[in-house]
Amino acid sequence: MALHFERSEFDARRDRLVIEMADRKLDAMLLFAQESMYWLTGYDTFGYCFFQCLVMKADGSMVLLTRSADLRQARHTSTIDTINLWTDRQGANPTVDLRNLLNEMDLLGCQIGVEYDTHGLTAFNGRRLDEQLQTFGKIIDASGIIPRLRLFKSPAEIAKTTRAAALADDALDAALPLIKQGGDEGKILAAMQGAIFEGGGDYPANEFIVGSGPDALLCRYKAGRRKLNKNDQLTLEWAGAFHHYHSAMMQTIVMGKVSKRHQELYEAARDALMAVETAMVPGKTFGDVFDAHSRVMESHGLTRHRLNACGYSLGARFSPSWMDTPMFYAGNAEPIAPDMTLFAHMIIMDSDTETAMTLGRTYLTTDAEAKRLSRHDLDLIVR
Repeated sequence: MALHFERSEFDARRDRLVIEMADRKLDAMLLFAQESMYWLTGYDTFGYCFFQCLVMKADGSMVLLTRSADLRQARHTSTIDTINLWTDRQGANPTVDLRNLLNEMDLLGCQIGVEYDTHGLTAFNGRRLDEQLQTFGKIIDASGIIPRLRLFKSPAEIAKTTRAAALADDALDAALPLIKQGGDEGKILAAMQGAIFEGGGDYPANEFIVGSGPDALLCRYKAGRRKLNKNDQLTLEWAGAFHHYHSAMMQTIVMGKVSKRHQELYEAARDALMAVETAMVPGKTFGDVFDAHSRVMESHGLTRHRLNACGYSLGARFSPSWMDTPMFYAGNAEPIAPDMTLFAHMIIMDSDTETAMTLGRTYLTTDAEAKRLSRHDLDLIVR
């Protein structure tokens, strides 16, 4: 098997989940989130774009229901011993196969938790699943159980995130020589992703963001490339990825003369990120971290130019997004605790003057102050 962790790591995760299931009196869980399957067993695939389900009983035993294309993938990358296949055919309904499997596992009339809140279970398949289970037993939405277990990272996971952070730094180092008048966004992206691949990293769970000129104000990837002007702005958001563990960074880079507005926005972004760092400690909440960000933005008169969230948890994620829960937004009562890997981003978009400024880094929380994982400082980069 090609496991990314020692078998004992997976055994410990299974045991943690068994305890959680016992606390909630669950006889079984139906796992549809690829992140959950990867965390629990090492199963590494993008086959979750089709129907598949990992069934785990309260005693820790597991059966995977998947397609034939993923049979060898599961055998090669996971600790799963029992794999059942549903057959691709006209009119196939794999939720019927799943119901039959649950019958064979003696789960009729039991209390079953289902991961509904995931890209691995479409609304179409979710409706078909509910139809099959409506008379089967007591069905509970258990979407939040494994994500909360995944929030707290083991030493082995922290090591992978630290490696991902080094790859993110390498990506910025590769990009900087290309950020100049006439520089091509496509070549910048190629250099960044190439540095991560050359360092042994993976594809990220979503596209890197690259935008210059007016597109520097966008917070999402869009198709199309342009070349940089003498006096320009370039917003980059990217992540190093190692064994699917992510460490994200974000930075707006200014070319030529720094405008007064760029300087104002940079100082606000830096001050806000420093305030967030101070708040990212045990005894505070995710909501407190957001409040620290919003107070600084308000003091700089930028409330209408900021976003309503300023970061989120990171970990092993799969497409379409590397964003994990919980997020930094107002009122989020989730406590900050040691051994979380969290991405804080300060994003200021002044549409009135078409001026962008961003600054973001990934942190590891500790018993005291949070540790910034990037070796790059927070200075404004001017090319």
